[in-house]
Amino acid sequence: MPEYIISEDLPEPAGPYSHVVRAGSMVWTAGFGPADPATGEIPDGIEAQTEATIDNVERALRAVSLGLGDVVKVTAHLQHLHEHFAPFNEVYARRFTGSRPVRTTVGSDLMNILVELDVVAAAPK
Repeated sequence: MPEYIISEDLPEPAGPYSHVVRAGSMVWTAGFGPADPATGEIPDGIEAQTEATIDNVERALRAVSLGLGDVVKVTAHLQHLHEHFAPFNEVYARRFTGSRPVRTTVGSDLMNILVELDVVAAAPK
């Protein structure tokens, strides 16, 4: 039976969805942006927003006792794909070390943010 989780350590969902779903050893997250969970503030610039977004993904994974090292797939949405890909990728490479998950990066029309990420993770046996 899937487990649907809404974490108090993350920004309130913007709609009728969970932050994280765990089914067996597989975990899926909702899409996360850079909003600070405590204040709702969004930092300026793609580098700071990428850091904050990855922090939120880490918070989501912690809700099921996982971390970035357990991620097997990342979907990245960038508001300005051509302009922001290189600086986004620099932050991403610094944060996702060791085994590299597969990734899809697309340009998307985002609501007042520059980056959004969702991930799939596998819990160790």
